[in-house]
Amino acid sequence: MPLRFLTAGESHGPSLLAILEGLPAGLELDNAAIHAELARRQRGYGAGPRMKIEQDRVRILAGVMAGVTTGAPLAMQIVNRDHTRWRGKAIDPFTIPRPGHADLTGALKYGYRDLRPSLERASARETAARVAVGAVCKQLLVAFGVRIGGYVTAIGETEADLSMLTLEERLERADDSDVRCPNPQAAESMRARIEGIIRARDTLGGVVEIIALGVPPGLGSHVHWDRRLETRLGAAVLSVPAVKGLEIGPAFQNARLPGTQVQDAIRLDADEIVRTTNRSGGLEGGITTGQPLCIRAAMKPIATTLTAQPSVDLAEGRLVETRYERSDFCPVPRAVPILEAVIAIVLAEALLEKLGGDALDEMLPRFAALRRAHLSDLPMDAIAHTFWPDEADNDQ
Repeated sequence: MPLRFLTAGESHGPSLLAILEGLPAGLELDNAAIHAELARRQRGYGAGPRMKIEQDRVRILAGVMAGVTTGAPLAMQIVNRDHTRWRGKAIDPFTIPRPGHADLTGALKYGYRDLRPSLERASARETAARVAVGAVCKQLLVAFGVRIGGYVTAIGETEADLSMLTLEERLERADDSDVRCPNPQAAESMRARIEGIIRARDTLGGVVEIIALGVPPGLGSHVHWDRRLETRLGAAVLSVPAVKGLEIGPAFQNARLPGTQVQDAIRLDADEIVRTTNRSGGLEGGITTGQPLCIRAAMKPIATTLTAQPSVDLAEGRLVETRYERSDFCPVPRAVPILEAVIAIVLAEALLEKLGGDALDEMLPRFAALRRAHLSDLPMDAIAHTFWPDEADNDQ
């Protein structure tokens, strides 16, 4: 059974729902860890006022007994506290689309006679449900020694120099800052930049880096385009609202270099096959190499700004300016746990595909038996053979 999930719910509806199918039986779920991930999503300098209203908690409705997964679909609910402020109340018509949002495109696709349905479902509020799903997948991955974390490398034009920090140090220090940057000096500059954008009644984007440590080699596949792990990770990352760019490893830097300076040379250390660099970002040919997985996501400044933008009133057919809807000024720090979550879901799915099994105790021995990058795991026949026999040879 492949791992798959669905979410449902609107930004100001009663609640968000998530169903996760394909989890193995026997995984002990830590609800406090799920709540901690939801709380991380709500923290971050530059967040809007709604984060002071919501106190996200997950209620598990199915798929768990006595704190352990049963193998049945896992159902989770997150109540929207802000719903009580909207329920049963008349609201003004919403007919002025905001540039950069799904207001206009959603109406063009679905024929809405008011733009609010676009806003309600396209809102980043939906990502709370995905963070809950990702928190469960993180717990599954931890059972196999896989750790996922992230941090901010840039906000606006302010970039952090992280070259002196190991990947482990970056992950450990990220949440020490309310902009989730592990470099204290850069974090201070980023915070000042966000303060300036708030005063300017505008918004800022930035860059987030997600790292997965302990990922075994052999996840993903090269045999079909949609099974390549780059494809699946790219789709997951780009599904996060406002994310418009993706980089695996230093991809854009690599694009400016000759090939001999980009590939990760293969060496031998006794029986172990090693790489001294990781310019591929942990993936070759759609398959994990066993090195750290490194993914960067570029997030544009979000569409909702206090400063009005040019638009059209679709009901009156005249040029107007947008009206402000409550939103963040800089969502980049809050995007870190969201991106961690969507990457955790993809890696958990790929791991389950590799190992098979309906229960955790079936999977753990299979994980221990996986091929690693050792000569003893890769016996080669070293015998010449006919590459493509003709039809006569095939008939014999």
